[in-house]
Amino acid sequence: MTGLDHGDSPVYLKLRGTIAAAILRGEFRAGDQLPSVRALAAEHGANPLTVAKAYQSFQDDGYVEVRRGVGMFVLDGAVERLRTAERDRFLTSQWPRIRAQIDLLDLDAATLLDRETA
Repeated sequence: MTGLDHGDSPVYLKLRGTIAAAILRGEFRAGDQLPSVRALAAEHGANPLTVAKAYQSFQDDGYVEVRRGVGMFVLDGAVERLRTAERDRFLTSQWPRIRAQIDLLDLDAATLLDRETA
């Protein structure tokens, strides 16, 4: 599972980015159960408390619900709301740095788009 770029952020935010990317790619759809805290921690070599913190952020933001004794499930509309939130985060925190690097290197859109397909 690869995630959305969270740079030098804390581990729980990097895990959150990984989970968010999986939801946005359709690996988890509305009604689907997310992996257990222990399973995700084992998969990523992370502390279960760190995974729990990442999951809690999804619950706090209203993207998932916890069903006691069963697990955590993606809510209806979560994909669209998550995509909007991640798009806004990208445009406000990542894009300005990327744009500055593009300007610094004197790149143009045609060069970047040609490079992308190469």
